[in-house]
Amino acid sequence: MAPVDWSSGVPGSLVGGGARTPTGPLDERTPVSLLRSARFPAIVLLAAAVLALILANSPLGPGVLALKDTYVGIPGVFEMSIGHWIQDGLLAVFFFMVAVELQFELTNGELNSARKALQPAIAAAGGVLVPIAVFLAFTWGTESAQGWPIPTATDIAFALGVLAVFGKGLPSGIRIFLLALAILDDIVGIIFIAVLFTTGVDFLMLALAALAVIVFGVLSRQLDSRARGPLIVALVILGILTWVLVYLSGVHATIAGVALGLAMAQQPALRTRHALEPWVNGIVLPLFAFSAALVVIPAVSPSELEPVFWGVLIALPLGKIIGITLFGWVSLRIGNRGATPHLSFADLLAAGSLGGIGFTVSLLLSELAFADAPLLRDEATLGVLGGSLISLIIAGALVAQRARHYRKIAPDAVVEAEPAVPPSTPTSGQLG
Repeated sequence: MAPVDWSSGVPGSLVGGGARTPTGPLDERTPVSLLRSARFPAIVLLAAAVLALILANSPLGPGVLALKDTYVGIPGVFEMSIGHWIQDGLLAVFFFMVAVELQFELTNGELNSARKALQPAIAAAGGVLVPIAVFLAFTWGTESAQGWPIPTATDIAFALGVLAVFGKGLPSGIRIFLLALAILDDIVGIIFIAVLFTTGVDFLMLALAALAVIVFGVLSRQLDSRARGPLIVALVILGILTWVLVYLSGVHATIAGVALGLAMAQQPALRTRHALEPWVNGIVLPLFAFSAALVVIPAVSPSELEPVFWGVLIALPLGKIIGITLFGWVSLRIGNRGATPHLSFADLLAAGSLGGIGFTVSLLLSELAFADAPLLRDEATLGVLGGSLISLIIAGALVAQRARHYRKIAPDAVVEAEPAVPPSTPTSGQLG
């Protein structure tokens, strides 16, 4: 997922960086500013996953796993396990933020014309197709093959974290390319979730959900009126109602967040996204990472691991770096020069390595693809964690090398890789 650079009126990512208010910069050591930075949320996500793995494989493991499977809600009316409340409920807020950014980028940002989107779109296609091919090379003909969407996702929070830590001195074109690539990646992930993991659709519930989304969109365009307070309450109720209706329709409930984010008027949607950002970075995503990584490591030799583990473990680092680099290089050879800042083959290699850091959406796809096969789901999860770690190490080395190169050739033109942070209240007209 990608952050928003509000200071320039252009979304940047789920993880911003260096928060400031309309009157000046905030203390970067405050909790809120840390949760808007490029580095800290990625560290929190990693820590949550590591803690979950440790707990799941400790004497406390059975108790923690039992807690995750505990059902809560209104008995006999609407109940889900805690794990599903996190996966289907809290994660819908994350997808709302994804959709808000998609809406902005498609209308005012890096994807608002076919020419600007062409190079990252071709690279994104490679970053989807090649990992699928690598994964199927390991799993073809086995039950594991149904997990082919898993290695297609990129976790922009981690990718931007690596870029911020190792990329001081990189030209802004690399970051712009990565953001556009990640946004297109989000679109593919949303389509996979909506199309592949939907069964037994109740079209009446889906129609009612669509009606609720339309009303939500209309009311969001009235927020500048005197009835702002009651309208906010109505929008919250409509948002919850939409989520319930989508869940009951059989479509994965996170799609409700996507629909609401795309339907909401842009200015209030961006303000809402900014207000939600520290909560999503500090609570929603770490909880999901913790829940998804509660996996008992199989006590077997490497030769006894299922093909899905090896498929994901190799497809994320190898498939992404090959696919993004080669397809991105090809896009430069078919008349797309000038559409985005020119990137060398080595720049594309660094961006491709960052694309291999799959986490949030890859973990969700693992849960969905093998919902009825716990062993395969757990091994796919381990593959996501291992493949992402390998990609992170490779990306850190390649990004650092490119940063040194650019600092050497242009020591007076160092560009910070970490984006600017959104002001708390965008001014009217600031976002075009």
